[in-house]
Amino acid sequence: MSGSAALIAVTHLMGVGHFVRAVAIGRALVAAGWRVVIASGGAPVETVDAAGCEIVQLPPLHCVDADFRRLLRPDGSLADDDYLARRRRALLEAFDRCAPDVLITELFPFGRRRLAPEFEALLAHARGAAKRPAILCSVRDVLHPPSNAEKIRDAAARFARFYDAVLFHGDEALVPLTASWPADASLLRHVRATGYIRDAARSGDDHGARDDGKGEIVVSGGGSAAGSALARVAIEAARLTPERRWRILVGRGVADHDYYALRAAAPANALVEWARVDFPALLQRAALSVSQAGYNTVLDLAAARARAILVPFAGGEENEQSTRADCLARRGLARVIEEKTLAPAALAEEAERALAAPAPDWSAVRLDGAERTARIVEQERARAAGRDAAWLRLHAALDELRRAGKTTDVWLRDDDAVAMTDPLRRYLETLAAHGVPATLAVIPARASERLADDLAAFPDVRVSIHGWSHANHAPPDAKKCEFPETRALEDMERDARRGLERLASFAMPVFTPPWNRMAPAMASRLHALGYRGVSTFSATRGPVTRDALRRVDTHWDPIAWRAGGGLADEVMLLDRLSDLLREELEGGAREPLGLLTHHLVHDGWIARFLDECLATLARSGVVRFLRGDEAFGLARDVQSGRWYR
Repeated sequence: MSGSAALIAVTHLMGVGHFVRAVAIGRALVAAGWRVVIASGGAPVETVDAAGCEIVQLPPLHCVDADFRRLLRPDGSLADDDYLARRRRALLEAFDRCAPDVLITELFPFGRRRLAPEFEALLAHARGAAKRPAILCSVRDVLHPPSNAEKIRDAAARFARFYDAVLFHGDEALVPLTASWPADASLLRHVRATGYIRDAARSGDDHGARDDGKGEIVVSGGGSAAGSALARVAIEAARLTPERRWRILVGRGVADHDYYALRAAAPANALVEWARVDFPALLQRAALSVSQAGYNTVLDLAAARARAILVPFAGGEENEQSTRADCLARRGLARVIEEKTLAPAALAEEAERALAAPAPDWSAVRLDGAERTARIVEQERARAAGRDAAWLRLHAALDELRRAGKTTDVWLRDDDAVAMTDPLRRYLETLAAHGVPATLAVIPARASERLADDLAAFPDVRVSIHGWSHANHAPPDAKKCEFPETRALEDMERDARRGLERLASFAMPVFTPPWNRMAPAMASRLHALGYRGVSTFSATRGPVTRDALRRVDTHWDPIAWRAGGGLADEVMLLDRLSDLLREELEGGAREPLGLLTHHLVHDGWIARFLDECLATLARSGVVRFLRGDEAFGLARDVQSGRWYR
């Protein structure tokens, strides 16, 4: 039994698919011992069994005809600011009552942009909570693709700012996330594929106790009014095939008068009735299904191993169902009729062809996504708990220094700068906000002519010389290195000298070899070439050196280089930082603790983590951040521009 709590925030605006999926996740978590609260912002749903989950009904919203820009109240009026504020308050109250270990938002930030204020209020509240939960986003297999680059950036920024992972409820072999969303490598690192989610409680299996639906063509248009058009065409198709028995299910989102009009129009071989809880069992007995291509409907088809005709909903700018239907058609699992070509004769003819064809093989579509999601959620909860414990250990290390009356010097080196790019400017502004000076390792051969002038806006920034061109001269089977033992010493000396000359007007005479390595013979020549300092990367903080060439290394790097980039394991990073701080307690003067960053490859998660780490160190009262010249014990003569120690 987990004993953990989860809050799932979901708002279904048209059909009930989003709510069904949220409930399926909730029931799987309940089965694993979790307490689950589902904050539902759509219309109340009576046909979904949420037993075991606590449903908190927010003031409901809905949309009509896929117009997600207009959020409507139950009476059809436009939701005003006061109504939306009531929803936000209710959502935050649900969070506080639940005190979740895991917060899951359904679809946001990859959708529900009109509800961004309430989701962002919830996320900020969660991040500021005394017990900060793991924060996850739950998405179906196909997303509505963004209409412009700004929406892509906004979603990515929100995801990186708040979230730990995205739960992708699909099958990469069938349709990958990138088929509908332009996900880059930084986002894909945080994707947790769960497989498809189908709630076992939806099976409605009565073990053959009923015969209704047996051998019939079952037509379903989802839970919203959008399925009315399909129902009307199906009635006329039934009229064209009097030898076939048709059962047409109408969603509860259809107005009563429209429902009764459909019933009155049906021929004798067609039965029109409201959507049924045992719809999955009907599919198992049916000869053929005609439906839209919503997520849950398709999974019901897979579970029933049904013959299927899909008429994907394509109202407004929606193409989610079309993408899914096309993928299924390519695999021979279903036939597709586009909404724009839907007509009674076409449906009747396609139905006859489907009934004459062999039943499709759905066995490759895994339907245990709810259980797999529950396991992944538990892993994310454990990861968040481990991260919180590591933060406590870091604070304990700072407290030990405080009690011992010790302070520690810290400096930050950022590698591979060449110009004042937007990422570099934003990073330097962030560092300045925390009172953290930066030493930029600049690549001389590629440095902008304007860099010195651009850096004038950041008076605490210093520059070291990052090799010459950051070119790899190592043999193919060796680690990358610009100054390897296999390279001629005179060539390496020439490049090091050129680097010093190119940046002499504003750089310290400090050599920072690319990839933090160089031949020992080259290191021994640096002082003669005019350098007064050298910086690489080492595992521990060495003693303060008094040599003519002072060595001041970096010791901590947040990037998972061996894993292809992105943020390294946070627990490892925090514990490593704690250990490096505690080295101050071991006696003997230590070189400054060096933080190594690479602004050009920082994604949102690296930036968020660094921001929190630097803020913690800056507030501690036991850390003194050094400029590069302070770290290397250098000063510069104002008139001559020469550096000296």
